[in-house]
Amino acid sequence: MNAGEVCDLVGVSRETGERLEAYVATLLEWQQRMNLIGPSTVEDVWARHILDCAQLVRFVPRHCRRLVDLGSGAGLPGLVLAILGVEGVELVESDQKKAAFLHAAAGAAGIKPVIHTCRVEAVPLGPADVVTARALAPLERLVPMAARFMAEGSIAILPKGAAVENELKAVAHVWHMWYRRHTSMTDPRGCLLVIDRLYHEPRL
Repeated sequence: MNAGEVCDLVGVSRETGERLEAYVATLLEWQQRMNLIGPSTVEDVWARHILDCAQLVRFVPRHCRRLVDLGSGAGLPGLVLAILGVEGVELVESDQKKAAFLHAAAGAAGIKPVIHTCRVEAVPLGPADVVTARALAPLERLVPMAARFMAEGSIAILPKGAAVENELKAVAHVWHMWYRRHTSMTDPRGCLLVIDRLYHEPRL
């Protein structure tokens, strides 16, 4: 798979593909000195990481003006979504070295997302239109983090793997969630969990 195929599958311009190529080149360069993605996935980076993240753009509303990506790491999915043209992307990454990579990769791709080099709890509050996170934590820990940035009209788009059923059961005793599940384009065992509303049930 390559940039052109990813662009065709998600419906963006070939010019966007050039930005993706610049990002991937930076990612692979930095990967040689720090662990940004799993070593076994390097050879299949376009499908395993770029398309896997780019597919989220289908669910980002056109009116999106703030997208908060929790635990951005290698910029997946937040930086990819910013390259695809999503406005108001904020990347949250507490690791200083990974944050340095995000600055370098954003510069190479010609985009200017906001990068918060801090823990999620230190990010300025206020509702986001969209919250994303990939491979950060199970739902039991992830939902409370996402809830900090969600208000009426907000959504969370969370890629999840084969264990999603167990994760949903583990969180159901304290959170009521209205959500939709969409099969992943890159892994039939996985899904994109799109949460429209959250309600916290206090423990008795």
